[in-house]
Order: sequence, then structure tokens, then C-alpha cells
Amino acid sequence: MAVTQGHGNPRWTRDETILAMALYLDCADRIPGPNDPRVVALSSLLRRVPYHADEARKPTFRNPDGVAFKLQNIRQVATGKGLGNVSQMDRDTWAELGSDPEQVRQLAASITSAIDAEQAFAKDEDEERGFFEGKVLTRVHLIRERNAGLRGALLKDRHAKGNLRCDMCDEDFRDVPASIRDAAFEAHHILPLGQGDLRKIKVRDMALLCACCHRLIHRLIAERRQWVSVEEAREVWMRASPVSV
Repeated sequence: MAVTQGHGNPRWTRDETILAMALYLDCADRIPGPNDPRVVALSSLLRRVPYHADEARKPTFRNPDGVAFKLQNIRQVATGKGLGNVSQMDRDTWAELGSDPEQVRQLAASITSAIDAEQAFAKDEDEERGFFEGKVLTRVHLIRERNAGLRGALLKDRHAKGNLRCDMCDEDFRDVPASIRDAAFEAHHILPLGQGDLRKIKVRDMALLCACCHRLIHRLIAERRQWVSVEEAREVWMRASPVSV
């Protein structure tokens, strides 16, 4: 029996289902097998989707057998023939889009382009923001900073103190509507990589930076190949800025 499901493999998302639907429609109800180049290509694409990162490392995740099996499920929803054990996602997506093949193809093309763009962005970001300690610790650092709970706690603390401004350039974005002002700020973990447990990080371990300064300090760390504090980065900024008369 073909191995289509491995322990922990996630359910198909709407995006993934649309990609499978596009292939099904292109096959005109003639379901290709797992060795078909189109199925192999879709399998490869699905394994590059920017979510499911851990699962994508498993051989069973969206493998060609699984893709061929998914096409059988879609045929059952579309025609009533074949397999009967289909997901609600299959039913809902077909009910929404199955009568408009051209829209399915357009959506699939957009999803494919987005996957490629995300991969290009991730590669660019990794090269630009990769710190000297190595990619693994750099990734840990970025995960810390993007933790919604930590950023939310930092913003709450700064709001309470009436001090919502960038710790590096002192910009407060007061001209931005208050309802969206928070979006201008990001959390920056001030401890060097490898220090601090994500579960024990406190507000005092983070600086509040505008998106521009956050990118600049990360670039400076990567360029100098050594840790740079917010204070040191501010000095670099001040030296580089023209003096006002």
C-alpha cells in the first residue's frame, strides 16, 4: 500500500487543496499515478510551502503517493466516483471553486508565485541577517523577536509608561493614527545569541525598535561579525547622520 500519511502529518490547507484541484482539472478526470511528472512536481512544490516546516522534513509529507491519493479524493467530491473518505476542506473548496476552473488555475498560479517569492525572501533574509554565530542561533533569535506574546508584553509595558518610541532613533510616530501606531514597532532581543531561554525572557530583555532601526542593527551585527548593543548602534547612527545647524 502506498504510504500517504505519516504520524503527525498535518491536514491539507485550502492553499494546498487549490493546487491539487488545479492539477485535477488539468488532468480532465484522468487521475495520474505517483510516478507521473506532474504529480512529482506538485509534491515538490507542496514540500516548499512556507508553513509545515517540521513536517516537510518527513518522507511521508505530501509525497507523490499522497498527492495522487488527494487527487482521488477530489475526483470523489467532483463526480461521486471513487474514494468515499474525503475531508471537509475538499468538499468546501470544491463547492466554492469547482464550477470555475479558470479561477482555480489563476489562484493556483498566484499561490505558486507566492511560494517562490517566500522562498526567495527567506533566502535573502537569511543571507542579510545571518549573524556570525551561525544560522541555527540566528533562527532562534528571530523566532524570539517574532513571538507575538513577547512583543505584546513589551508594547503593553511601553504604553503603560507612556513611552512608545524607538529606543534607537527616538521616533514616536505621533503622526500615525493611534489605532495602527503599534505596527511601526518591533521587539529586539538585546541579549547576545545563545543567551536566555525563550520561556524565561522578560520585558527587560527586549528593546523596542522601529522597523528601520531593527533592520539596521541586524545588518550591523552581521557586517561586524560581533554583537552590537542598541547603544552602540545608536552611536554609529549618530556619527553617520549629518549635523543640523
